[in-house]
Order: sequence, then structure tokens, then C-alpha cells
Amino acid sequence: MTESQTARRTVLAAGAAALAGGTLAACGGGTEKSATEPAAPSAPAAQPSAAASAASSPVASAPPRAAKALVASSKVPVGGGTVLKEEKVVVTQPTAGSFRCFSAVCPHQGCLVNKVADGTIDCPCHGSRFQVSDGAVTHGPATRGLEEKKITVAPSGEISLA
Repeated sequence: MTESQTARRTVLAAGAAALAGGTLAACGGGTEKSATEPAAPSAPAAQPSAAASAASSPVASAPPRAAKALVASSKVPVGGGTVLKEEKVVVTQPTAGSFRCFSAVCPHQGCLVNKVADGTIDCPCHGSRFQVSDGAVTHGPATRGLEEKKITVAPSGEISLA
């Protein structure tokens, strides 16, 4: 091996080691320093003005909106549920006063479930069925349950996505 090849390999190895060390430090997220590593100088972070923040993030400056009601709790039968096609969700009431919400999109091939009957949420495309209590598969071909959505139930009985 020639001297220039050795020097090149040394430079490449050092660069790779530095890159790996930087990547590990970036991924680590910790604040632990080694005994030989000097502490980084701390400088105060520049704070953007309120106008700059509003310009870069229109969502941050928008006033909070009330969540749109999906359905009245009185419209969700105990032991069953209601499919809301436009919102692509299904709201269930496994036991009196206990409400759950799941995606109405079947994880098998993306069809929308179309009914809730006999304690299951049913997909018309290939026959998959899911439990009203937790969205778990009770009959395939789906291998994963329905994705759960967070909801709130207002004192008035209106159910909304959280």
C-alpha cells in the first residue's frame, strides 16, 4: 500500500468516525458529557418576535375552535354503534355510558365498515368484523384492529373528536 493510500484511508476513517459520533450524539438526546469532552458554551437562544412567529405559523395565531359534534350519545345504541361515513369513524357504546370511537376504514384493504350489529363492526368488502368494545379483529381477513380515535362526551351528550 502506498503512503497516499494510507493517508486517504486515515482521513476517510476519521471522517466516518466523526460523522458516526455526531449522528449518535444527535440521536441520543441526552445531556451527558464525557470527562474529556469540553462543555459547549451556552448562549441564550434568539427569541423571534410575535409578528415573525405569527407569519411562520398561521395555525399558532388562529383562535381555538370548538370541536364539531359527531353524534348525540342518545343516537348510539348500547352494545352497538353508529357508522358516520362522512367523518370515516364509527362510534360505539359497548356498555351503558361508555363510548368508544374507531376509524371506519378497514385495515384489510381500506373499505369503509358499513354497520354495527350483534356486538361487531362489520366490513362489507371481505367480511372482516371488529369488536365494538376495542376495535379488535373477531373475524378476518383483516389482521389488525380498527384504529381508535380519541373522543370527548360533553355534558349535553354530544360526542366530538378530541
